[in-house]
Amino acid sequence: MAVTSALFDEWTTPFGLPPFAEIEVEQFAPAFDAAMTEARTNIDAIAGNAEPPTFANTIEAMERAEHRLDRVASVFFNLAGANTSDAIEALQRDLSPKLSAHSSATMMNAALFARVDALFEKRAELSLTAEQRRVLELYHRMFVRAGARLQGGDRERLTEVLSRLASLGTAFSQNVLADEKSWQMALAPEDLDGLPDFLIAAMAEAASERGHGGHVVTLSRSLIVPFLQFSRRRDLRERAFRAWVARGANGGATDNREIVAETLRLREERARLLGYPSFSAFKLDNEMAKTPDAVRALLMAVWTPARARALSDAARLEELMRGDGINGALEPWDWRFYSAIRQKLEHDLDEAEVKPYLELNHMIAAAFDVAGRLFGLDFRPIAAPLHHPDARAWEVRRGERHMGVFIGDYFARPSKRSGAWCSNFRIQSKLDGETRPIAINVCNFAKAPEGEPCLLTFDDARTLFHEFGHALHVLMSDVTYGFIAGTSVARDFVELPSQLYEHWLSTPEVLEAHARHAETGVPMPRDLLDRLLAARNYDQGFSTVEYVTSALVDLDFHAGAAPADPMAAQAATLARLDVPPAIVMRHATPHFAHVFSGDGYSSGYYSYMWSEVMDADAFSAFRETGDVFDPATARRLADNIYGAGGSRDEADLYVAFRGRMPGVEALLEQRGLTAA
Repeated sequence: MAVTSALFDEWTTPFGLPPFAEIEVEQFAPAFDAAMTEARTNIDAIAGNAEPPTFANTIEAMERAEHRLDRVASVFFNLAGANTSDAIEALQRDLSPKLSAHSSATMMNAALFARVDALFEKRAELSLTAEQRRVLELYHRMFVRAGARLQGGDRERLTEVLSRLASLGTAFSQNVLADEKSWQMALAPEDLDGLPDFLIAAMAEAASERGHGGHVVTLSRSLIVPFLQFSRRRDLRERAFRAWVARGANGGATDNREIVAETLRLREERARLLGYPSFSAFKLDNEMAKTPDAVRALLMAVWTPARARALSDAARLEELMRGDGINGALEPWDWRFYSAIRQKLEHDLDEAEVKPYLELNHMIAAAFDVAGRLFGLDFRPIAAPLHHPDARAWEVRRGERHMGVFIGDYFARPSKRSGAWCSNFRIQSKLDGETRPIAINVCNFAKAPEGEPCLLTFDDARTLFHEFGHALHVLMSDVTYGFIAGTSVARDFVELPSQLYEHWLSTPEVLEAHARHAETGVPMPRDLLDRLLAARNYDQGFSTVEYVTSALVDLDFHAGAAPADPMAAQAATLARLDVPPAIVMRHATPHFAHVFSGDGYSSGYYSYMWSEVMDADAFSAFRETGDVFDPATARRLADNIYGAGGSRDEADLYVAFRGRMPGVEALLEQRGLTAA
């Protein structure tokens, strides 16, 4: 099939959006082949250039070399995550090792690395700008960490290892999605007793999407969590919970346990080929944390008070359960149900009372409003074909300046992987004129029936703000080189802009303006708003324990020799920690997509908490002024965090904003664990 203009030629669509209406799955394979061939030709020309290496003919040339490949890949992999199909999944399995081999051929091109290395060695003599020097240093580090200095059989073996890891990551993701798509639990009318109207409506919509009537619970977080909170049927809660935590561990073709074991063995081998004692040592050397010991120290500083709080809370929940005549142990499928009852008793707060004031469109408007008040951004709807009918787009402007395009894709569906994330279809750069980014947020909120408002939980709304914080990191990027644009920073720094942005959702200034009843438009009553904010740290023992256990299992997997039996190793870590029995890991190993769907968060799940140390302190910078929208503080935030990308060392960026690095105390105070 000939390469089509829809994917391969320059896009002439409004704002440079991908021409989704013209793209067909069959076009991707030839487009990838042609784009990889073009990229290889460009890279070989750089490596074989007879002229002495310069920043322009080597580094800037590499910035341009894979332009078309990047564009094709951005469309494909965004579709693979947000609106996949059997054909896309088959192509993804075929492409993963090919793209890995293409990357290895570039990173291990001896002539190309010789040029980069020569520039790096004489970088002090090159009259580079600070940004250029940073780009050169990061390129050099990327080549070295990818194996550019390896020789002979070690080079070949690393290429094989990386190719296999790419295939394993793809298989892991697809297996989890298959388990999520295949499971559903139909409910009879009598099973709906006690469930709030918003959940009943969402379960009816989920059943309709699957082609039948009635109501179903699926493994979408926005359905299963409220079901576990409100269902009085303990047997059904248990059935749903067991299916939720069993994703990737159900036996058969979609079981991920052998994939995990092989992945860990290959990661250890990769690290040792590159001269590191463990995969954690390799991975963290590139992060702010630097060492496994630093990560463990942070996590354990939080673990001790969190566990104490969780045990105290569990005792209270058991009392409530005894009141229902249940004398057995508090189980994981009981925690959310009795916690919701306890929250009502102690804080007079019921999620069903709150949700009508957290309608999706109102929360999108709230996120936009905060960006306007902090950074002067304006969001204007765009009518354009997108990758799915549920998605929508906005042009982002600052005054008369076009800043980029933001796409929101908010509803769960079987063709979308679970979770929430930010990605892009185009990154920002100024190398060849101004190129503005196209950012996308993908969430999995339960879709309401046609004509009814989509109501969010407070946790859903926080997720929306979190991912929008990532999008702002993409949209506000202001650098010359795409290599360091937006979220191209250390993994344990990249969560700072997103987690920091969550804070504004919890301010009276934002809730009073945007938390309005979905049907009447009446603002949330002040009494309810006060109760909501008073309960912001409710159940922090539970949420911290389920997070830290996942982070410590991830660290233990990678900080030493790869375990022969990862599930036994997971059990050993949990036993050593003496985890409260009614709390499970937030992400059990067979569906721990952060860690095993790719390399992004491997030995890096701790990064959410590392960033939280900074975000707790960073928001205090606004609090200290008496104005959560203080203009001077917002300008420092824009210049040094949201707009700076990876243009400077991450610690330097934070200090430039705040004047110092923070300690863990701000995090403990934020989570309400200081007195635990």
